[in-house]
Amino acid sequence: MIVRPRPALWQLFFIVRGSVVPRIWAQVTIVFLLSASVVWARQAIPEVVPILDAAPFTLLGIALSVFLAFRNNAAYERWWEGRKLWGQLIQLSRTLARQTLLLSERADVDGKAQRKDLLYLAIGFAHALVPHLREDAGAEKVRPFLSQDDAAALERGGRVPTLILGAISMRLARLRVSEVLTDIQFQLLDVTVGQMEAVLAGCERIRSTPVPFGYTLLLHRTAYLFCFILPFSYAASLGWFTPFVTALVAYTFFGLDALGEELEEPFGSAPNDLPIDAIAQTIEIELRGALGETDLPTLPIPVRYLLM
Repeated sequence: MIVRPRPALWQLFFIVRGSVVPRIWAQVTIVFLLSASVVWARQAIPEVVPILDAAPFTLLGIALSVFLAFRNNAAYERWWEGRKLWGQLIQLSRTLARQTLLLSERADVDGKAQRKDLLYLAIGFAHALVPHLREDAGAEKVRPFLSQDDAAALERGGRVPTLILGAISMRLARLRVSEVLTDIQFQLLDVTVGQMEAVLAGCERIRSTPVPFGYTLLLHRTAYLFCFILPFSYAASLGWFTPFVTALVAYTFFGLDALGEELEEPFGSAPNDLPIDAIAQTIEIELRGALGETDLPTLPIPVRYLLM
């Protein structure tokens, strides 16, 4: 995610990092060159180049703007829901740290070690959720927070976040059977773990349910056809200003389309995607700090305005 102060007016035209220009410059250039060719042909061989009425393009541009706005609103809603789910995970992690304080007071069962085990699993869950959502096999940040038995279970395969939540539930069940936890204490902790599982399910739902392909395909086709035919409407009236006008229109339509594609998949690694790796590291700092540890990692900071 791009994190930077609001740029000055003169900087707006030179910012590339975080913009959609690297993704659409080829399309905009093609539209510009096509428009220049149409203007040249209109002046050199006017009897060959057709001139179209501008009125239908105005109506089509309005309709296309509405379609783009609808799709981008749907994409932003997915992005914002993903951010709310990860914010909920931070809150649930803090709640788990607070609820397990009751274990640290149980010296007869080494409650501090039991609490550390539970919170380390919660940290591992947050770190495991990042590669799970980004479809990355890496789990280097997860293993330091797992016991040998849990790490061996992960090696046998399966979805890592689900296995970690299962390990937390198993720990709580053992504490209840051994009467370290009362019924009420167990239920409170179990509800928190259940809510963490709901966060996992919500993130998986966003990742596995894209915007309907038919709608995206219709939008792509309409945008390309509109930008490619537009020069034939303005070549006669605007002359050599036509390539600049059509390039600006193409930048707007293709840019909104590309931005919607980034927001549609909020857990990816594009500049405008969510910084879930940084959020997972924040959860690690929160929970390890709750355990009284001092050798904590530094808070995530943007690198060249980019926070991942």
